[in-house]
Amino acid sequence: MASEQLPTRERRPSTSAPIVDIQGSVGPAGITRPKHRRTFTGFGAQEIKSVEASIPEPQREAWLKHQVTGFSTKDEFEKELVRHVETTLARSMFNCDEFAAYSATSLAFRDRLILEWNRTQQRQTFADTKRVYYLSLEFLMGRALDNAMLNIGFKDTAKGKSPGLSELGFRIEDVIQQEHDAALGNGGLGRLAACFLDSLASLNYPAWGYGLRYRYGIFKQEIIDGYQVEVPDYWLDFNPWEFPRHDVTVDIQFFGTVVKKTDENGKVTAHWEGGETVRAVAYDVPIPGYATPSTNNLRLWSSKAASGEFDFQKFNNGDYESSVGDQQRAETISAVLYPNDNLERGKELRLKQQYFWVAASLYDIVRRFKKTKRAWAEFPDQVAIQLNDTHPTLAIVELQRILIDLEGLDWDEAWNIVQQTFGYTNHTVLPEALEKWSVNLVQQLLPRHLQIIYDINLFFLQYVERHFPNDRDLLRRVSIIEESQPKMVRMAYLAIVGSHKVNGVAELHSDLIRTTIFKDFVAIFGPDKFVNVTNGITPRRWLHQANPRLSDLIATKAGGAESFLKDLTLLNKIELAVNDRAFRASWADVKLGNKQRLAGYIQETTGIRVLPTALFDVQVKRIHEYKRQQMNIFGVIHRYLVLKALSPEERKKALPRVSIFGGKAAPGYWMAKQIIHLINSVAAVVNNDKEIGDALKVVFLEDYNVSKAELIVPASDISEHISTAGTEASGTSNMKFVLNGGLIIGTCDGANIEITREIGEENIFLFGNLAEDVEDLRHAHTYGEHTIDPSLQKVFSAIESGTFGSPQDFSGMITAVRDHGDFYLVSDDFHSYLETQELVDKSYLDQESWITKCITSVSRMGFFSSDRCINEYAEEIWNIEPLQPDAPVGAGKGEL
Repeated sequence: MASEQLPTRERRPSTSAPIVDIQGSVGPAGITRPKHRRTFTGFGAQEIKSVEASIPEPQREAWLKHQVTGFSTKDEFEKELVRHVETTLARSMFNCDEFAAYSATSLAFRDRLILEWNRTQQRQTFADTKRVYYLSLEFLMGRALDNAMLNIGFKDTAKGKSPGLSELGFRIEDVIQQEHDAALGNGGLGRLAACFLDSLASLNYPAWGYGLRYRYGIFKQEIIDGYQVEVPDYWLDFNPWEFPRHDVTVDIQFFGTVVKKTDENGKVTAHWEGGETVRAVAYDVPIPGYATPSTNNLRLWSSKAASGEFDFQKFNNGDYESSVGDQQRAETISAVLYPNDNLERGKELRLKQQYFWVAASLYDIVRRFKKTKRAWAEFPDQVAIQLNDTHPTLAIVELQRILIDLEGLDWDEAWNIVQQTFGYTNHTVLPEALEKWSVNLVQQLLPRHLQIIYDINLFFLQYVERHFPNDRDLLRRVSIIEESQPKMVRMAYLAIVGSHKVNGVAELHSDLIRTTIFKDFVAIFGPDKFVNVTNGITPRRWLHQANPRLSDLIATKAGGAESFLKDLTLLNKIELAVNDRAFRASWADVKLGNKQRLAGYIQETTGIRVLPTALFDVQVKRIHEYKRQQMNIFGVIHRYLVLKALSPEERKKALPRVSIFGGKAAPGYWMAKQIIHLINSVAAVVNNDKEIGDALKVVFLEDYNVSKAELIVPASDISEHISTAGTEASGTSNMKFVLNGGLIIGTCDGANIEITREIGEENIFLFGNLAEDVEDLRHAHTYGEHTIDPSLQKVFSAIESGTFGSPQDFSGMITAVRDHGDFYLVSDDFHSYLETQELVDKSYLDQESWITKCITSVSRMGFFSSDRCINEYAEEIWNIEPLQPDAPVGAGKGEL
């Protein structure tokens, strides 16, 4: 059958392409909408029937004639680098320093990357396939250059095996060090999101991430006189990896009033009017996949004043401060991650931040869908939105508002679409950690959304009442509105009600949320709504990039790096080499080299000299009482007291140990800051005690981030994951340490349990009470006898005697354990912790057995790849398929 001939169309000159107004756009009424130009072809994306036919032939030939191609050889790379040095940076060979070399190298690789980025987005658009949108308040990406070089497959070109940069007088290691970490996150939540983006691209899934472009990050941590001091993190001073999209803006409304109006058909509609408007501006960051041309997108929103940055009239009238006041107020929304919410203004800013982000993201998602001209009933077939924790939960309410207020859908039809679209990932088992907002604050800031929340709650409770007519207390327990003083909106409950799937992030965590904090919802919705997807990490960054020597060694036994970096289960091949003497010797040599590198960094940054041959004991993560850094430092004090009691001869026989800490405390978290202060105070005493010498050193590495983790993790001998049982949802740093050949001391909590199952109990050091015992112990502390372990009491006595500084500085930590119920069970687990640390010492002295444990553990870590996680999400929650790079580009209706 003859192919249908496409009708010819007159192409409008692109310089006069008309502006298309989006009908029924998603912002509040009365606010100026951003308008989107047609594509460069002069046609809207929905008018394009095939890729080739979208460009008239003369123009197509001209474009193809001058089509940009990326470098593929050493000479082409050097040419691109020199071009950027001389034309983009306006420098030359005479004044090109390491930062200029970094800038030019990044721009050269970015240019190469962006070609695949454009092709990927075009391919996904024309395939008209379902996309997943990952909403996370944090994306802890780390440095981009090293990752881009690795994933694109041109790292050797830059490194100098070809020899690339070295011919121009630079070492790639020095160049990479010039890059600031992207300050878009703080802890495991953001790092998990970053790993997921890497895996989504590497597995060719159509996906976008949505977050906020924090101007100053969470903060840059400095340690001054032992205290944490927060200063701005100016990470955006030069960022070649983002692309401002000043044509993609959204006006976001706050405050105002809701007016009910009746149309000519008698239908009552709600109109959100007045208030304050802030403009969201999009910035795009390409996310390359490993060993694939697929390159996805991370879209970040920055806040600007909708009225403009500068009020000339106020300036002319001499009101200079007010002339920029609107811009300053608007910019605070995206200035800092997790603003201090100890004050009411801080709470308001956090809620503003969350709505600003989800409203802009929903606008973008809905705009893209509407360009396809599909019916609204097809929205869940084209769009999957994953909520990473409760921070983006307002997206549920916002989509419902869009559908009923702006698109005119009936409530039930709209709510069915909403529920089919969203999935919710829970990250906590602590009831007190579940996010809540006061009804009064939501009423003031988002009046229409509070009305919708009340309606959602009403219909949900009516459903519960019909199915559980004799359980009135159940209505109180599951209500989205908590009838407290003041009334609160329970965001986790809203996320559960508004999503079709809820997942935990480790088997224990998922079991706990089903049987404790969300058990009523399991009874209401059934167990199928609640699933488990155990977290994972990307081996590209956390093995190959962070520990290249170990990765190369593993590759000799696992069939090459590309094979096991794409399929981490192939690590099991190295277990066959566990008794290979040459392999074991190389393994030990790699570990010693990594420890020497970290020892050099410690001396350079802190002035503390540590023995690379000592046991490196590491705990680096967000500072929080439930993670129990306080128990770790109490254990260090105990070790110090024991060493002090030994004779000099006995002390020389003790295994030298270096206790390494790192992590940030939230600015308003007083107790966490006191823990940091105690660690540094103990370090100041121990490290200057000549009697102790190298037998014990204590190090706190300030401003812990992804790049520092890439230095610390490969050097660890033992890492501490010692949260109170039942409090850590999963954790991913435990996976990183084991994957890099370190062992774990930990509690039966989070992913420690599944790691134990995979690597074997003989290869992990577990201690402490189990999750099922925690509530009974807490009850006994409150209503029964609470005894303090004698060893812990000696530690407290040393602190209270002033050994480590003013006792008043640390009294809060001691009274929390001794007098206030010891909520995190430090006293209950301390004796077991000390016994297990003694076992660690004995095991480390038998180096042959230790190396066997390390090799065996790494070989059994294949389950913990984020690639496996993403495949599970895709199959069980999102219902999406990979779009292979070689997939033919056919007819499509979508638009990027």
